Amino acid sequence: MRKGLGLTLAVALTLGSVGSALADQTVKIGVLTDLSGLYSELAGAGSVLAARMAIEDFGAEAKGLKVELVSADHQNKPDIGVAIAQKWYDQDGVDLIVDIPNSGVALAVNQVARDKNKVLMVSGAGSSDLTGKSCSPNTVHWTYDTWALANGTANAVVASGGKSWFFLTADYKFGRDLEHDTSAVVTATGGRVLGDVTFPLNTPDFSSFLVQAQTSDANVVGLAMAGGDVSNAVKQAAEFGIVEGGQRLVGMLVFITDIHALGLHAAQGLQFTAAFYWDKDDRTRAFATRFAEANHGIHPTMVHAGVYASVLHYLKAVVALQDKSDGSKVVAKMKALPTDDPLFGQGSIRIDGRALHSLYLYQVKKPEESKGPWDYYKLVETIPADRAFRPLDQGGCSLVK
Repeated sequence: MRKGLGLTLAVALTLGSVGSALADQTVKIGVLTDLSGLYSELAGAGSVLAARMAIEDFGAEAKGLKVELVSADHQNKPDIGVAIAQKWYDQDGVDLIVDIPNSGVALAVNQVARDKNKVLMVSGAGSSDLTGKSCSPNTVHWTYDTWALANGTANAVVASGGKSWFFLTADYKFGRDLEHDTSAVVTATGGRVLGDVTFPLNTPDFSSFLVQAQTSDANVVGLAMAGGDVSNAVKQAAEFGIVEGGQRLVGMLVFITDIHALGLHAAQGLQFTAAFYWDKDDRTRAFATRFAEANHGIHPTMVHAGVYASVLHYLKAVVALQDKSDGSKVVAKMKALPTDDPLFGQGSIRIDGRALHSLYLYQVKKPEESKGPWDYYKLVETIPADRAFRPLDQGGCSLVK
């Protein structure tokens, strides 16, 4: 795929229509993602595939809908993401932007979608500000956020004896939010934060940061990062003997593509919170089989699942409303309709834009426990939707009366 601002992968799904108020219109969906950087495996081309699968599974043609899909690479730069979003919304007729695996980019595009009265559905970015102080009537936040990850993982780790923490934190919005939210849980549950160190996004060498973690006397090293940074940090932590020295390594955001890259020997025992696992049940396995067949054998991450589910629900809302022109009205219809899809099951969308569904605390299997490739997780705990995400009155969202 081409990279940069100029990339628009036109996957023209020109679907016939009859008997619909939308018959003479085309719904245009843009997947704004990382096609070339450290988040390209967990999102990237797989997110484009997931959106295409959702359009096909929705059966747009039979429902009187013509749908076109485009994609572009934001390169993890907010200015590039904003430029693409503005062009898509103003010139290219894009109605909905999905994915955005970078919180800085997502928060910037969040404002663009509101200004243009279009729709934004985030499945890749994690900042809980998207449903907090930066909430918008035009935005829905799917899959996970920093508050949910922090509460799901930190509660379990502190309860099992991980009382003192040192953080390795990616120096951008997502990493800082994740450390902040996790620190709040640690201290609220009787633990202590002994220190932290920040590092630039996409860091190849964690040596100096790991030395600081080793000398901190903390019994938990929290990885407030994602994507390729997780793989690099965990590999180098093994070389430094972090775990052998008595410290616990905790991934605050881990994807199945990270575990696949690391291998079970290096990743075994890691605990983390996730919204989706391909091997959860028959429906998730069926989706993963189709996805992997079209994606060189690579199985879907929870970001891919979030793209699929959010696009599916958007299309349901557009058909129910029989109008795509007013973004805030489409989002209001999405909130009015219950969510129900094969990957997340039944749920809802709150007034602040938070999509509600269960989360899961997983642990990476030991090599001898795995039955084959991609069989990596074992379930520790199911976290029901009513306690998986931040309470509505604690986010500071202006939409909440």
